[in-house]
Amino acid sequence: MEASRLIAALRRGETLPPEAIAGFTRGLADGTVSDAQAGAFAMAVCLRGLGEAGRVALTTGMRDSGDRLRWDLPGPVLDKHSTGGVGDPVSLLLAPALAACGVYVPMISGRGLGHTGGTLDKLEAVPGLSTQVDEARLRTITRDVGCAIVGATGRIAPADKRLYAIRDVTGTVDSIDLITASILSKKLAAGLEGLVLDVKVGSGAFMKSEAEARALAEALVTTANGAGCPTAAFLTDMDEPLAPALGNATEMAVIMEVLSGDRLAAPRLHDLTVALGGRLMALAGGAEGEGEEKIAHAIASGRALERFAAMIHALGGPPDMADDWRTHLPKAPVIRDVAAPEAGYLAAIDGEALGHAVVGLGGGRKVESDRIDPAVGLSDVARLGAKLGPGDLLARVHAASDEAADRAEAALRAAIAIGDAPQINDLVRGRVDP
Repeated sequence: MEASRLIAALRRGETLPPEAIAGFTRGLADGTVSDAQAGAFAMAVCLRGLGEAGRVALTTGMRDSGDRLRWDLPGPVLDKHSTGGVGDPVSLLLAPALAACGVYVPMISGRGLGHTGGTLDKLEAVPGLSTQVDEARLRTITRDVGCAIVGATGRIAPADKRLYAIRDVTGTVDSIDLITASILSKKLAAGLEGLVLDVKVGSGAFMKSEAEARALAEALVTTANGAGCPTAAFLTDMDEPLAPALGNATEMAVIMEVLSGDRLAAPRLHDLTVALGGRLMALAGGAEGEGEEKIAHAIASGRALERFAAMIHALGGPPDMADDWRTHLPKAPVIRDVAAPEAGYLAAIDGEALGHAVVGLGGGRKVESDRIDPAVGLSDVARLGAKLGPGDLLARVHAASDEAADRAEAALRAAIAIGDAPQINDLVRGRVDP
C-alpha cells in the first residue's frame, strides 16, 4: 500500500493490514516515505489509533528496520526498561545483579531529556567511560562481563529514530501506540528472551495517574508478547525520588554505596531492584521468589559490585572503581545543606519540580544538544513522611556556583510541603502480567 493511501485509510479509521504497516516502516528507514508523510501518519495514529494488531506490526516493523542482535550464550538474555522518573538509577543496580546470577543483559539505554535523568549520563559521570560502542564491543562485554549498558547505534531501529524526531516537532509525542512502538522496537532489536517494564506513576513521572500508567503498561505488555518477547510490567510509585539523590555523580554514589553492601543507603531502590529482578528471572523459567533471593544475595555478597566494576572498566573507566569509587566521581565546587524551616512531616514532594531544579543546575538537558555537568545535583533528599525539626536536613545541593545553589535551594523549598504525615503509597502499585 502506498504511503498516501495508507495514511488516508488510517484517517478514515480503517484497520490497516500488518504488511502495509511493515512496508511503511521500511519506507521510514530507507527514505521513500517523506517527512510530510511521516508526520501525517503520526497525527493519524494520535487521532485514530492502530489497534493491538497494528501496534504489534508497527513495533516489529521498526524493530526489523535495522540490525537485530542474536545471541548464543549459556544463559538467558534479559532486560528491563523504565518509563522515566527522578532519582531512578535501577538499571545501574539491576544489570550487574542479574549478571552475577548468570543472566546476560545487553541493555541499550538512553540519555536524559526533560525532568528525568538518563542512564547513560549517570554512567558517563565516571571519568574516561564511554557508552558509545559498536556491536562487536557490545557482544564482547556482554559475553565476558554479563552486562553492558550502552547507547543505541544508528543501525538499531532506524525507522523509530526518524519517526521519533518527526513526532518531536509535530506535536505527536503523546500517543500510547507510538510510545509503545518506540520503546519496544529498540529493546526487542537487542534479541531479548524476556523483558520487565517499570512504568512509573506519580509526581516525578510522565504518567501522573494510575489509569494513564496502567493503559501504557497494558499496551506495552500485550505488544511485546505479541511480538514474541515474554514481558511483564510493574506500576511503581514515583511520588518521591526512588533514591535519595538526583543527578549523575550523586546517583552513581548511591549505586556504589548499595553495591558495597549498604542497603539502607537507598532501601526503596534496593527493594524495587530485587522485585524487578525476581520477575525477570521468572519470565526466564524460574520461580519469582527464588529469583528475588538470588538478586538480593548478589548485591549483599559483593558479586554484583564486581560485575559493575568490570563493566565500567570495559567501557573505558578506571580499573579500581570497586575499591576507590569516591576518588573517581566528580565533586561540585559548592555543596550546600538545605534545612527544614519548621517542624512537621515531609508531606509532599513535587518530583518533576526537583528534576527541573537539577536541570537548572546543569545536570540535565533542556534540548538534546545541551552539555551536562556530571557533578551537580541533589543528595541526601529526605524521605516522604520523614519527621523533621527546624534545621533538619531536607537535601544537599551540589552546584557549580553560589548563584546556581541559590536557585536550586529556592526550587527545592518550593517543591516540598511540610505538614501532616502523608499517606505513603506502596512501592509497587500494580502489575500487568502476560
